[in-house]
Amino acid sequence: MSPRSERSFCVSFGFCLLTAWFAAVNGWRLTVLVLGAAAVHELGHWSVLKALGARVLGLRISALGAVLAVDSRGLSYGKELAVTLAGPAANLLSAVVLAGAGMETAAGVHIVLSAFNLLPIRPLDGGRALHLAASWLLGPAAGEAAARWIGAVTAAGLAAGLYWVMVKSGGSLWLLPAAVGALCAAGRECFGK
Repeated sequence: MSPRSERSFCVSFGFCLLTAWFAAVNGWRLTVLVLGAAAVHELGHWSVLKALGARVLGLRISALGAVLAVDSRGLSYGKELAVTLAGPAANLLSAVVLAGAGMETAAGVHIVLSAFNLLPIRPLDGGRALHLAASWLLGPAAGEAAARWIGAVTAAGLAAGLYWVMVKSGGSLWLLPAAVGALCAAGRECFGK
């Protein structure tokens, strides 16, 4: 979540291209489930922001995910942490409801989205949560160092794991964007933003 000076809504061409590719490979049913889970995720963040009185200034949707632009002045570490974890929590709650209704595939999509977003890699929610929690407990400099190094190691490990799965599965190109994204995240954490 980043501050912006004006209300805005933006959907990138990369998002549209990635969504079309995903739909071509996996079908529109699964695409709609993933987009629905992503909407629930952002609604979780938005609802906690509104409950805390923070101003939501916009939404940017790109191939790497969605980012709410927020005027977060006045939010403590604890409140920002609650906002950050609200998205994954909304997905987990939705998964429980959907599983109870016998909709296992939809529940699985919510669980996967929540688990992925909880990885301690920035800009994912888990990386932001790690930074906020460590900063709250140890101070901003220690929080930045913890988020940087844990994020770099996790992202590098994820990139290597995805590459290994691509090789073992005969070159599934669907994992390539995630592997490249993880590698870029590791590089950003190691060498600066």
